[in-house]
Amino acid sequence: QVQLVESGGGSVQPGGSLRLSCTASGSTLENYSIGWIRQAPGKEREAVSCVLGRDGSGYYADSAKGRFAISIDTAKTTVYLQMNSLKPEDTAVYYCAISGPQSLDYRDYMYWGQGTQVTVYS
Repeated sequence: QVQLVESGGGSVQPGGSLRLSCTASGSTLENYSIGWIRQAPGKEREAVSCVLGRDGSGYYADSAKGRFAISIDTAKTTVYLQMNSLKPEDTAVYYCAISGPQSLDYRDYMYWGQGTQVTVYS
């Protein structure tokens, strides 16, 4: 019965950085995979990254590799997504969500936060 709350979104210029946070309550994230999934108008929903709560192993979509870094804190209650070298195409609402297995398929995620807006403008 974990609840998720995202924060850290905002507006940046291309090339800028943001760090998103996803904080859990009701449970730790030890037994879950946690994904960051973005939704932009007119685009397919995309899981950009996920992390395994048990060991912190991170995985990335091709669109995020080399620019984004996912991590989980030692208490396993907060997941971060560090986003560097941001591009206009990164503009979206970013959600954190939890699933059982490691997955970069958004359909595998069952519990979602409310989302946080990321806007990359030029």
